[in-house]
Amino acid sequence: MANVVITGGSRGIGAAAVSLFAQRGDRVWFLYEKNHEAAQAVAQATGATAICCDVADTAAVEAAFSRIADVDILICNAGIVHYGLMSMMESRQWDRIFDVNVKGIFNCVNAAMPAFLKKHSGCIITVSSMWGQVGASCEAAYSATKGAVIALTKALAQELGPSGIRVNCVSPGVILTDMCASVDPEILEGMAQDSPIGRNGSAEDVAKAMAYLADAPFVTGQVLPVNGGYVM
Repeated sequence: MANVVITGGSRGIGAAAVSLFAQRGDRVWFLYEKNHEAAQAVAQATGATAICCDVADTAAVEAAFSRIADVDILICNAGIVHYGLMSMMESRQWDRIFDVNVKGIFNCVNAAMPAFLKKHSGCIITVSSMWGQVGASCEAAYSATKGAVIALTKALAQELGPSGIRVNCVSPGVILTDMCASVDPEILEGMAQDSPIGRNGSAEDVAKAMAYLADAPFVTGQVLPVNGGYVM
C-alpha cells in the first residue's frame, strides 16, 4: 500500500486517478482549490482525504503536506487552461496559468522531497498535454506551460534519479472532461475521427497510464502520450 498525493483531484483526470489508486488499496490524499462540493463527493466515493489548497501558494502547499503521511507517489495533475489570442491576454492571466501549471509542481515536489529523500525512493508523475509537445493556436500560454512541464520532468529525472526518485510525465490528448465543455461538439468529433483509434479519450484512460508509470521501476524521464495517436 502506497501513500499517494494527487493534485487537482476533485474533477476530471484527477478524480479518475483518485478513484483508481484508491481501488488499488493505496492511501490517497488529494488537493483541490475551490469546488468543495465536488471534492467531498470524490472523498466520500473513494475514501480518499480531500485538502483544500491552491498549489500556486507555497505556504498553503507546505501546510497541506504537513497533514499527509510520508509520500510515496506524487501526481502533479492540477492545471488550468486559457483560450484566446495571446495578444488579447492580460498579464495577470499569463502569470496565473504559469503559477498553477508550473510553479504548482515546484511547490508540491519540494514539499514531498523530505519524505522521498528519507526513504531514498519516490515516484513523481507530472501531467503535460499534447499541446505541450506541438503547440496549439489560441492556447499559447497553456502550451508554453505544458512544454515547461515536459522539460521540468526530464530535468528532475536526471537530478533526482541518484536519490532513488523516478520522475515521469503523461501527456494527454483530447480528454472528455469539463475542460472540453466549451469546445464545439463538431470540433471534438472531428478530432476523434482524426485519431487512428477513432475516439477521444476518457479521464480513466489517463489514470491507467499514471498507474503504469507508478508501477514501472525502470522507467524515468519519459513522456507517455495518452492521445489515441493524434500526435505521434
